[in-house]
Amino acid sequence: MGTLLRHVLETTEADVSAFFEDIGLGDYRPRFTPFVRAIVAHGPLAIRDLAAEVGVTHSAASQTIAQMARQDLVSLRPGRDARQRIVSLTEKTLGLMPTLEAEWAATSAAAEQLEAELLYPLREVLVAAIEALERKSLRDRIAETDAALRLARRTGEG
Repeated sequence: MGTLLRHVLETTEADVSAFFEDIGLGDYRPRFTPFVRAIVAHGPLAIRDLAAEVGVTHSAASQTIAQMARQDLVSLRPGRDARQRIVSLTEKTLGLMPTLEAEWAATSAAAEQLEAELLYPLREVLVAAIEALERKSLRDRIAETDAALRLARRTGEG
């Protein structure tokens, strides 16, 4: 399952990145989009708040924001305390917004076309999978299997 998910993600990200090249956004990465969209929707945000909004770890958000800052897509300023950093879009990114918004619309339309070819809407399946994993982790599900129980007995942990 993980291999298939990674393959779908790698394939779609590679295609979106290639399209970015086609439209002159070669340095822009697909993983930047949720962060830009969150800031557009909510205004400047702390990295921790961005991570929560996007649904990634604080560490992953920090790494992505650092890469975006190196490309002058976002700026950082201190927050209420010394540890907090507030992320804002730069003039460069604001200037790219018409192109980015057109790309987002095109990508959404293409994703809808893809989903129309599938037996089940992929987004709905993924949301349902996330919700199920939030109710009970895959780790817990693995531990409850007969194979895991046999393994635990064999290794002396059961």
